[in-house]
Amino acid sequence: MKELPPTPTLRAFEAAARHNTFTAAAAELNVTQSAVSHQIQYLEAFWGMRLFERGKALRLTAAGDALAPIIRQFLVSLDATLTDLRLRRERTPLRISLTQSFASRWLLPRLPDFEVCHPELQLCIDETTDRLIDFGPKDADVGIRYGTGQYGGLYTEQLLREYLFPVASPSLLAKLGVPDIPADLLRYPLLFRGGSDLIPKWQAWFERAGVNMSLAPGGTLYPDANMTIEAALAGYGVALVRSAHVETELKDGRLIRLLSVRYPSPLAYYFVCPKGREQLPAISSFRQWIVRMAQQAQAIYDHEQ
Repeated sequence: MKELPPTPTLRAFEAAARHNTFTAAAAELNVTQSAVSHQIQYLEAFWGMRLFERGKALRLTAAGDALAPIIRQFLVSLDATLTDLRLRRERTPLRISLTQSFASRWLLPRLPDFEVCHPELQLCIDETTDRLIDFGPKDADVGIRYGTGQYGGLYTEQLLREYLFPVASPSLLAKLGVPDIPADLLRYPLLFRGGSDLIPKWQAWFERAGVNMSLAPGGTLYPDANMTIEAALAGYGVALVRSAHVETELKDGRLIRLLSVRYPSPLAYYFVCPKGREQLPAISSFRQWIVRMAQQAQAIYDHEQ
């Protein structure tokens, strides 16, 4: 690649081409009109072609008109890349501990918004199981926990309280039909999820619906929410899911919500961090952002029938 002219000459040309006057270009660049004129002359000599017709009004030559959009795009890209590199170098890391299912199904789709709101922070996501971290020097800065909110010694703020409801894939419903009443589910293959006994399962949902589950056929037991949802997407059966885990699948129609019976979860998602650290700039910024995201989601969950 041949040697390029100095960047200030390109900036002077781009500003003059955009304003059609050296005076306005000089004001924008905070230099004198004479300085802009000399930069343009240097550029014309460097490239061996006239870029402006100088008369009563300044106007671009054919060469200048062809080069102006290219140089403008080059400078925009250069500025954007330099800004991004500086931010990366200066970004403050923030380590977050949360479950894999909540990270991938709820947090991940919202991360682009966080990047726009807080480019100065770099989230380092640590997907954990239900293990409670100690927030030591090598552990996380903050955590998102699913439980009762009783976390001694930690600053705790409730984020979301979900509902549980049955879902199935369009392919399964095309084969077996759409259930009209809760008892109809007894003739469908049910997907069972293992994990914490604190999280309500099919038995609790059927009791709320007033249905004796003892007549339900057996089904495959899956170890976690993610595998249960994947099985439902594949058309293997009906899954009992939580609101935060299937937002995307319900929105794009890959899963269909069945019936109107919702089971309010006795557990909720909580933001936690060591007491006294919640006002640290990085932690406070993330806390305020995720609380706002959670409030928006909660309003949708509560409104859905």
